Amino acid sequence: MHACIYFHVFRGFSTFHALAAAAVSFYLLLLSDLFSEDGGLIVDRKSWLSDGMFGVSLGYFLTDLAMILWYFPRLGGKEYLLHHGVSMYAISLALLSGKGHFYILMVLFTEATTPFVNLRWYLDLAGRKGSKLYLYNGLALFVGWLVARVILFVYFFAHMYLHFDQVRTVFPLGFYSMLTVPPLLSLMNLVWFWKICKGMVKTLCKTKQSVSAKTD
Repeated sequence: MHACIYFHVFRGFSTFHALAAAAVSFYLLLLSDLFSEDGGLIVDRKSWLSDGMFGVSLGYFLTDLAMILWYFPRLGGKEYLLHHGVSMYAISLALLSGKGHFYILMVLFTEATTPFVNLRWYLDLAGRKGSKLYLYNGLALFVGWLVARVILFVYFFAHMYLHFDQVRTVFPLGFYSMLTVPPLLSLMNLVWFWKICKGMVKTLCKTKQSVSAKTD
């Protein structure tokens, strides 16, 4: 009983963090002038808002990691441990050095898909896997994941390539981390996307069979 309450609380906290991270990242990346091409080196730019968001994200990932370890593997397997560990490492490095905030914010924006993941968990727990809401949420998760965790990473790597002269100015540990951490996260996102695709196809097939049975 207590575990179930904790799961609900942390799913709620996870959704709140995801919405906040996505909103702050969207604002700093697209709406503000922080990363406009007119300024200095893009890898050197930061703001109090990005620092604050990174601090909040570190707290969230650390707390979530503790929960995953405490209830392992009920809240997630080894891939979640790897994801959270790598994320905390990258965010900490950017926060302490003040470098690469632009790229960390792009990665944080991928948290925009988390509310759909959490809603799927709630609906599954409530026994509503056959509902239209579950289907629509699955479709939204598919589209959101494709845009925020697949296509966005294509832009991420293209931007790094086009600004590689700036990326090379980052201190050695930061430079090599920027070359290794994003590909690892991208690979994990692709693996999860493949699972999402299989789940969506399975759900659509069941829905089609259900509709056919009713018409017959």
